[in-house]
Amino acid sequence: MTEPDLSRQIDRRMALAREWDELVEQVRALKGFEDFLRPPRIERLREAAAGGPVVIINVSQWRCDALIVRAGVEVAGVELGDLTLDAVTDRVQAYLIALHDDQTAHLAMVDARDEELAGNISRADLLAAIQAYEQVNAATEAHLTGLLAWMWDVITKPVLDALKLNGSAPADQDPPRLWWCPTGALTLLPMHAAGRHDIPGASVIDRVVSSYTPTLRALLEAQTRSTSAPATAVRDSMAVVALSDTPGQTSLPNVTREVELLQRLLPDRLELLCGEDATVAAVLETVTARRWAHFSCHGDQNLAEPSQGGLLLHDGLLSITDITARQYHGDFAFLSACKTATGGFDLPDEAITLAAALHYTGYKHVIATLWSVWDRGAADVTESVYEQIVQDGRVHPQRSAAALHRAVVELRGRNLDRPSVWIPFIHIGP
Repeated sequence: MTEPDLSRQIDRRMALAREWDELVEQVRALKGFEDFLRPPRIERLREAAAGGPVVIINVSQWRCDALIVRAGVEVAGVELGDLTLDAVTDRVQAYLIALHDDQTAHLAMVDARDEELAGNISRADLLAAIQAYEQVNAATEAHLTGLLAWMWDVITKPVLDALKLNGSAPADQDPPRLWWCPTGALTLLPMHAAGRHDIPGASVIDRVVSSYTPTLRALLEAQTRSTSAPATAVRDSMAVVALSDTPGQTSLPNVTREVELLQRLLPDRLELLCGEDATVAAVLETVTARRWAHFSCHGDQNLAEPSQGGLLLHDGLLSITDITARQYHGDFAFLSACKTATGGFDLPDEAITLAAALHYTGYKHVIATLWSVWDRGAADVTESVYEQIVQDGRVHPQRSAAALHRAVVELRGRNLDRPSVWIPFIHIGP
């Protein structure tokens, strides 16, 4: 390349750089685009805490802190001196193992029941499988009880004390709102359920109505996002995906109960996809065109590749990747499915879950479960939530966080010694 050619290329690149800078400044002069291509300003991010404090839990090998974000005031830090990265790693690994063992034993018991009915095994074999599950489940409940107490002592109590949220709300009032934004492996743990539940008032659920947010920006965007769309594109109705029997999966007997509930509450606003009709293509098309969605089916999560988790439909997996390939104009999604909020332990810095995916891609409010819910607890919570948020034939999503809180408090009261029954349910959104 000759020297004149090189000089012309340099001049051209400098001219393009100046043109780029001018174009960016023109964009930033437009209303709403003042921060185009800039990191978000803390003054702007603090607006995400307009409805209550947002608590970001940071975990590192050097130290662990809670950052308390509140609207209009400086971000406050709470050093979590008793929390360490190694402790979090150990607790999360033990937690995942306990849940895996419990699920495995439960499935073995279900299989044994089917085999006994078919005459392939003896009654004694069935009783042995039932006893084995009961032993494993008792160990799981003890593990969860200890985990909740540990989270209360080293994470959530110091935060609530710093916020002066020290007591239970009156019986006729909901506690104040609070958003948890855990990071790393903590994204897998049930922060909202931390506590020593045998002591009145010594738990998160007694002091605040908990929600989660993947990031401050996600919460801010959910608060300000318009869900409006052309009337022909999105309807004020609910897509209901209901599979009581899915190929290769155990039966879900409470699916029918949830469908009947929604048919009673929203008789003229349902688009029901059941059985063979609940295919990946049909569900994506229907959900995209409805403002509300309810999924009553099996879910799964690939801990090694979280983006490949999702919902198990009649013809295969509706994955997180499938979900994030589209945009939605949704107000509310209820994921009454197994493990829809479980993230990936091999990627602890990425909270990639089906619930978060729906939230990021357009649904303002999402209710989901952290792990497989086997008994009637899921149906009880579903019924309680919808009875509270459906009025005059419409869903009112802004009530969903408080409605879920009340439902879980009631379920906890009936199952204080079985935390696995009421821990899994979470709310994401404003």
